[in-house]
Amino acid sequence: MKNILLAVLVAGTFAVAAPAQNPAAAFDKSVFLHCGTLIDGKSSQPQKNVVIEIRGDKIVAVGASAPSVIDLTTETCLPGLIDTHTHVLLQGDITDADYDVQLLKQSPEYRTILATVNARRALEYGFTTIRDLETEGAGYADVDVKKAIEKGVIPGPRMQVATRALDVTGAYPLEGYAPDVPVPHGVQVVDGTDQARKAVREQLLYGADWIKVYADRSYRVRDDGVLDDIPTFTLDELRAIVDEAHRQRHKVASHAMALYGVHNSVEAGVDSIEHGNYIAEEDMKTMVAHGIYYVPTIFVGEYVAAGRAAAGATVWPKMLKIHEDTFRRALKAGVKIAFGTDAGGFA
Repeated sequence: MKNILLAVLVAGTFAVAAPAQNPAAAFDKSVFLHCGTLIDGKSSQPQKNVVIEIRGDKIVAVGASAPSVIDLTTETCLPGLIDTHTHVLLQGDITDADYDVQLLKQSPEYRTILATVNARRALEYGFTTIRDLETEGAGYADVDVKKAIEKGVIPGPRMQVATRALDVTGAYPLEGYAPDVPVPHGVQVVDGTDQARKAVREQLLYGADWIKVYADRSYRVRDDGVLDDIPTFTLDELRAIVDEAHRQRHKVASHAMALYGVHNSVEAGVDSIEHGNYIAEEDMKTMVAHGIYYVPTIFVGEYVAAGRAAAGATVWPKMLKIHEDTFRRALKAGVKIAFGTDAGGFA
């Protein structure tokens, strides 16, 4: 990747990095980039010696000349990248702290400070837009990180955020503590359709762009090769969540890795399936018909499988082969696929 500048072509990159004293100033004038090579993501061949004009948060022209330019003639320019599944409030690549430590020993304020580092790193890696799919016990801190970026206080990519995420009682860490020891959870715990609707309303009130749900857990491979699971929410609960979010013109992302989690999510009408190690053929057809996106997060699957296998959980390596087969079937079926890493969940 030597001599490649990833982020320069995306609207807003320079405005985001503007001095905090006057972050709007960058929107009043054009910035011209003279790229030795341009890969625009659409043309079949790279273009040579191209000048790109950026004004505010838009690319307004691509041409051959400009009055004064930033000289990138030795660089290759690409459109900014988009990561649709991140967790800037998880600190796998900064402190390497265990999940319990982050929720029990690190304050939300400290985790938010570290999140600003993660956001800057994402931008420097070339990701100029990210969808951050929950704060893992840090409340609505992602909303504040997003606001600080938008106001030019800190550098970072554009963010769409999912705040607290939703799961049911007994299905999400922290787990294993004594019954009389209250501990925080990485999600907002809700049970029943009324609680589910109220939680959606709360999260949207406090700045969520997306609602995220955890639709399944406890995976096993059946004798017929199907990846089985325990669904979390009932179908009625999922439908209530989706209905409430859609009614308020917001979308729902579903962590669904296996048979029932995916099926219930698709039946409820979610907008994206996250991970999706196994997706039944009929559910793929429904995804195609309704334009439901598939975000396979392939790398984190390999990372988790290696760690769990080392701890003696033999099902996770088997899930990799199932995931590969599912991805190939999804491509063939014409399912919409979006790139997502689950960054923050791994070092």
